Amino acid sequence: MASQNFYMDFEKPLVELEKKITELKEMSGDSLDLATEIGKLEKKAEKVRSEIFANLSRWQTAQVARHPNRPFTTDYIKHIFTDFIELHGDRLYGDDHAIVAGLAKLDGEPVMVIGHQKGRDTKEKVYRNFGMPNPEGYRKALRLMGMAQQFGLPIITFVDTPGAFPGIGAEERGQAEAIARNLREMACLTVPIIVVVTGEGGSGGALAIAVGNRVVMLQYSVYAVISPEGCAAILWSDGTKGAQAAEALKLTATDIKELEVIDEIVPEPVGGAHRDHEAMAKNLHEVLARHLAELRGMSGEQLVEDRYQKFRKMSRFVE
Repeated sequence: MASQNFYMDFEKPLVELEKKITELKEMSGDSLDLATEIGKLEKKAEKVRSEIFANLSRWQTAQVARHPNRPFTTDYIKHIFTDFIELHGDRLYGDDHAIVAGLAKLDGEPVMVIGHQKGRDTKEKVYRNFGMPNPEGYRKALRLMGMAQQFGLPIITFVDTPGAFPGIGAEERGQAEAIARNLREMACLTVPIIVVVTGEGGSGGALAIAVGNRVVMLQYSVYAVISPEGCAAILWSDGTKGAQAAEALKLTATDIKELEVIDEIVPEPVGGAHRDHEAMAKNLHEVLARHLAELRGMSGEQLVEDRYQKFRKMSRFVE
C-alpha cells in the first residue's frame, strides 16, 4: 500500500474521515477494541471515495495523473517484472535519468522495458529532471529498442512526462530530431511494442516512446498534445484557465478511447493508483501478459503493418 499523505482539493470530504480512522486505529488495542467503529468508518470512506472518483472532471483527472504518490516506472518494474538490469547512456552524449530502461523478465520471458521516471522528493525530482527527457534520453531509448530488435525481445514502454525538456541545451543537442527519429524507427521495428500511459502523456515527449502495436492508458491518466496550463496560456494568455483548457483538450482515457487512439483502459484501484501500487501493478500485469500473448503470434512483417494501420486509422478527413 502506497503512503497517502497528499490530498487533492476535491478529496476534502475524505480528509476528516481518514484522519478519524487513523486516530481510532492508534487508540485501538487489547484494552480498547474499536474494530466495529473503524469498520463502519472505512465503509463510509470507501463509499465517499467511489462517489468522488466516479464523477471527476477532466481537470481533476489531470490532477490525479500528476499525483506525487502515483506509481512511476521503477515501481512497475519492481512489482511486475523480475531480473531487471538497468542499461545506461546513448553512446553519444550521456545518460539521461529522466528515462529508465533495461532488460527484464515478464513471467519468465525476456523483454526490454523503457519508461519516463519522475521524482517524489525535491532531490529526486531534480535528478530525474521532473520526468522531462533531454535528447540523450530518447537516443538511449532508441539504442535499447535497436538492441531489443537484434535479440528479438518485445518492448514495453511506460509513458509519464509533462513533455520533452525545452531547455537551450536540449535544443542545441537536437531535441526535435531525436523525437522525430524515434517516431520513424519505432514504426519500423519488427518486435512487439506495448505502450502504457501511466500518468501524464505530454505531447511529443510522450509520443517519442509511444509508437506501439498496443497502446493502453490507466484509468486516471491523461494524453494530449499540450498541458492544460500550456494550452490556456496560448489560447487565452492565462495559464490559470487550465480547467477550461482541459475540457477542450479531451485528454482523459475515456476521451482518447472514444477517439480510437488507444486500445484499452486499465482500471485503477478506487481512489487512484497512488492508493495501492500493488493492486495497480496486478491489474496492469494481466493486461500486459494478455496483449503480449496476442502479439507473439505475429511475424515481424505483420507487426510493422499492424502498427502502421493502427496509426493510419487515427486520422479523420472531411471533404
